[in-house]
Amino acid sequence: MVGAPHTSNWDFIAMLLIAWASGRSPQVLIKESFFKGPLAWPLRRLGGIPLDRSNPGATIRALLKEADSGDPFLLVIAAEGTRGKGDYWKSGFYRMSQQTGLPITLGFVDGPTRSLGMGPTLVPTGDVAADMDIIRAFYADKMGVRPENRTEPRLREESTD
Repeated sequence: MVGAPHTSNWDFIAMLLIAWASGRSPQVLIKESFFKGPLAWPLRRLGGIPLDRSNPGATIRALLKEADSGDPFLLVIAAEGTRGKGDYWKSGFYRMSQQTGLPITLGFVDGPTRSLGMGPTLVPTGDVAADMDIIRAFYADKMGVRPENRTEPRLREESTD
């Protein structure tokens, strides 16, 4: 599940609530530095998985193996990769879906309307621009908790197609 817009630390709680409401226990990729000190234990208990963003390979390979096991699997990824405004989303959610065949469900937080929930589920076609057009259309009116930090859904790979 993609959790977007990712503009606040509250997004983590919102995505947990969305998953729990659908009867699922999610795993959530979280920047490794959050797992230092007193937050480590509760984050792990809530399904947090530390991600070393400078070297994510081992974590991602373990998750891909778990996804391939056939057991129920829900991974929440903040595709923006940061709570601040950026130029592009990270493409890991898209590539993982392509590699595993698992669908992408769009989760959202919208501060101005004080709403959160899940949107459509899609399976990537391999046409990155067309798939991202569907994602952009869904998130067009979703602003996040801090709208000034929102990053437009766009992957760097779209500019190379």
